[in-house]
Amino acid sequence: MEETNIIEHKSQWRDEWLQWICGFANNQGGVINIGLNDKGQPVGLQKVKKLMEDIPSKIINKLGIVPDVDQLQIDGIDYIKITVLPSNVPILLDGVCYYRSGATNQILRGDSLHTFVLKKMGLSWDDIPVNDATIENDIDRNAIEFFINKAKKSGRVPGISIDDSTETILENLNLITRDGKLKNAAILLFGKEPEKFFVANGFKIGRFVSDESDLIIQDEIKGNIIQMTDKVIETLMSKYLVFHISYEGLQRIETLEIPEQALRELIYNAICHKSYPGEQIQMKIYNDRISLYNYGSLPDGFTVEKLLQEHSSRQRNQNIARVFYLAGFIEAWGRGFRKIHNEFEKAGLEQPTYDEHCGGFRVTIKRPKSDALFGRNGTLKDSHDVLEVTDNKGDNTLEPQNDVLNDVLEGAIEHQTYHLIKKDRKITIVEISKELRVGKATIERCIKTLKDKGFLDRTKNNRYGEWIIKK
Repeated sequence: MEETNIIEHKSQWRDEWLQWICGFANNQGGVINIGLNDKGQPVGLQKVKKLMEDIPSKIINKLGIVPDVDQLQIDGIDYIKITVLPSNVPILLDGVCYYRSGATNQILRGDSLHTFVLKKMGLSWDDIPVNDATIENDIDRNAIEFFINKAKKSGRVPGISIDDSTETILENLNLITRDGKLKNAAILLFGKEPEKFFVANGFKIGRFVSDESDLIIQDEIKGNIIQMTDKVIETLMSKYLVFHISYEGLQRIETLEIPEQALRELIYNAICHKSYPGEQIQMKIYNDRISLYNYGSLPDGFTVEKLLQEHSSRQRNQNIARVFYLAGFIEAWGRGFRKIHNEFEKAGLEQPTYDEHCGGFRVTIKRPKSDALFGRNGTLKDSHDVLEVTDNKGDNTLEPQNDVLNDVLEGAIEHQTYHLIKKDRKITIVEISKELRVGKATIERCIKTLKDKGFLDRTKNNRYGEWIIKK
C-alpha cells in the first residue's frame, strides 16, 4: 500500500497532520494512515485507544468535519485509518485554507483562495455582480451587435436577434443576476470602459531588442474584450510583426511571420482564460522570439503536457468562455492547442513552447527569419542588405530589394514614419513621436535613415518647411 496523491502514511500522530486532513477535505478527499511507514508497513502505535478518542475530537473541534476513523491491523500490528471525504464548503484550520495539490499540501491565499471559494459555491469570478454598473451607462450596444454578427457567422446564435433589447440579450447570455445586476463578465465583454471597474483589464504590447531593458516601442490596448483581439491583431500587423515577401512570377505575396489563425487562437485563449484580478496580458516582442503571458495558473490537475494532448475543456471564466464560443472565437472541446499546432505545422514553422511562469501561463514563439530584417541592436538593417525571396519555381534565392520600400521596411518604425510623412508633408517630428509612441530621438534616427536611403528630403526652412517624398 504505497503513498499516492490521496494516500498519506504517518508513523505517529501529530497535530500538524490536521493540515493534511484539511487539504484533503478541500480537494477530492483522501486517506491518512497513522502507524505506517512510507512503504505502507506497520511500525506500531502506543496508546491506540486514547488516539482513537483524541483524533476524532480534534478533527471535529478544529475543522468541523466528521471523518471515518478506524482501528485496523496488518500482521497483528495496530494502525489507524482516517478517511476524509471532499467537502462542498471551504474548510479552514485556524483561519488558514489548506489544499491538497498533487502530492503536496498548499496554502491558498489571495486570488487562489478567492477562486477556490467561488468554485466551492458553484460560481466563477465572472459571475460576481458589479454593484455600481448599469446597462444605460456602462454597456456598449455596438459591442453587442459586433458579437451578434460574429455569432450569426459562426452559426451558434442562441435564439438572439439583433432587434432584441440589450437587457434581453444580456439575460439570454446569463450576464445579469436574478436581482438585475450586471455580472463582471457583462462589463468585460461589452463594457464602454471596463477599466473603470477592472484596472487590470488590457493588453500590453512591447517591442524589445534582446531583453526588457531595451524597450523600443509599446502600446496598451484597452476596452471591451469581445473586440480586443481585432484591435491587438491590427496593432501587431501595423507596427510590430513582419510580413515576409515572396513572388510567384510577377505576383507579390506577403505572408505574416506567424500564422494569423494561430495568433488569434493564442490571443483568444489568453483573454478568455486570464485571471482578471491579476495583471494585464503582456506580449513582448524581441528580435528572436515573441512571448505571450496571461496571469492565472492552469486548472487543478492540468499540466502543460496535458494541454497539448486531447483533453476536456475547463474554463476559468465560464460566462466569458461561453460568449467567446458562441462568437466562434474558441472551441468547446479543448481543441485550441491542436489548431495552433496544425497552423504552425502547415506553415513549416517551429512549434511554440508553453510553460507556467510567475503565477500565469506563457507561450513563447521563435521568430522565423527575424535576423533578415533586424540587426543585433534591434534597428532595421541597411536597404543594401538582402531579404529571402521565393521565385515562381519555389527555389529560395537571395536578391537585393533596393528599389522597393516595403520589402525592407515592413513592420519597422521607419515604415510607419515614412507613411505618416507621406500622408501629411507638414507633420513634425514631435507629432510623429506622439503618434507612434516612441521617443523623439528614435524618430530622428528613422528620418536620417530614410534620407540616407533617398526616400525623403526636407525644404530648406526647417521650422516651417515641408517634407519632400523622393521615392
